[in-house]
Amino acid sequence: MKFTTILFDLDGTLLPMDQEEFTGAYFKLLTKKLIPYGYQPESLINGIWTGTMAMVKNTGEKTNEEVFWECFSEIYGEKVFAEKPVFEDFYRVDFQQVKAVCGYSREAVEAVRTLKSKGYRLALATNPIFPAMATESRIRWAGLEPADFELYTAYENSSYSKPNPEYYRTLLEKLQARPEECLMVGNDAKEDAAALKLGISFFLLTDCLINKENRDISEFAQGGFAELLQFIDRMQA
Repeated sequence: MKFTTILFDLDGTLLPMDQEEFTGAYFKLLTKKLIPYGYQPESLINGIWTGTMAMVKNTGEKTNEEVFWECFSEIYGEKVFAEKPVFEDFYRVDFQQVKAVCGYSREAVEAVRTLKSKGYRLALATNPIFPAMATESRIRWAGLEPADFELYTAYENSSYSKPNPEYYRTLLEKLQARPEECLMVGNDAKEDAAALKLGISFFLLTDCLINKENRDISEFAQGGFAELLQFIDRMQA
C-alpha cells in the first residue's frame, strides 16, 4: 500500500519552537490578560494544566472543549462560562504575540507545497488541546493556511488527545482513510509515534525533537524535511 495521506503535527514540526519557551510566553500573556478578572497567576496556570490533563485523559463521551470547561468550572465556579469571551479575545489578540518565540521553516512550507502538488491528502494532526482559533493562528505563523489541510484537529472537534491511539483512530474515520495508506510526521517520540499502534507509518522530524522518555528512536525513519520527502519518494517507488 502506497501513501495517499500525510498527517502532520504542528508545534515543533511545521512550526519550529522550544516547547518550554512557548509555554512560558503563552502563560505570561494569559495571566496578564486575566488578572483584572480576579484570576491569580499561579492558580490560573495550575487550573489550565488541570484542564489540559483532563483533555488528555478524555475518553470520548464529550468534546475536549466540553471537558476543559467543565473541569475549569469545578475550580473557579460557573463564572468561567460567562467569561469565555475574554478567553476568546485573548486568543484573537494577545496570543498573537507568542509568535515572537516561534521560528519559521521554509523547508516545512516547501514540503507541504510539494506534497500537495503531488496529489497527497494532507491533514494537521496537532494535539487538540487548543481552540481552533489558536490552531489557525499557529498554522499561519508557520507560513501556511488552514485551507492547506483537508482537516485539522482542535478542542472543538475532538474527543481524544495524543498519545491516546483513539485520537488517531477517529482522525482516520473523519478522513475515511486506512492506516496503511497514511504517514504521521511529528517531532514527539511518544505522542506522534503513538500512531504506529494503529498501523500508521511514522516519520520522526528531528529538528525540534522531543523524547522525554529517552526512548530508543533508532527504529524510526527520521531526519529533516529533505529526508522526509526522500523517504516518501522511496516508499512510493
